[in-house]
Amino acid sequence: QVTFYEDRDFLGRCYECDSDCPDFHSSLSRCNSIRVHGGTWVAYERPNFSGNMYVLSPGDYPDYQHWMGLNDRLGSCRAVHIPSGGRGHIQLFEKGDFGGQMFEATEDCPSVMEEWHLREIHSCRVLEGVWVFYEHPNYRGRQYLLPKG
Repeated sequence: QVTFYEDRDFLGRCYECDSDCPDFHSSLSRCNSIRVHGGTWVAYERPNFSGNMYVLSPGDYPDYQHWMGLNDRLGSCRAVHIPSGGRGHIQLFEKGDFGGQMFEATEDCPSVMEEWHLREIHSCRVLEGVWVFYEHPNYRGRQYLLPKG
């Protein structure tokens, strides 16, 4: 379950979700804090799971900077189903259509550029687990959720 609050520090009106919600913007005009009671969730900037996404692990987010939000606008959310017990496995390719040099990862990597001297990734294949990619090193910037496939 996840609870979204209009004001910072879990104050003001709130909206609770225990399943995917394509549009809660009409119930909550802004969101300045979030409490994730269990599971992993993705909150989206706009309704229908569109716009910037924010991956949320269990815990408290007293203001939007804590989930790396750009503003107080959220419009939808969905639960992320992470397989239990298995390790993640991903292949990264320097060219499109799985071409060029391939790099594999089974653990978090704070900087693809430092780890493999790779400036850009043009394709990837998630073999196991669910991965979150970040626009910038050290888990900063826009987030992209990549499920198996």
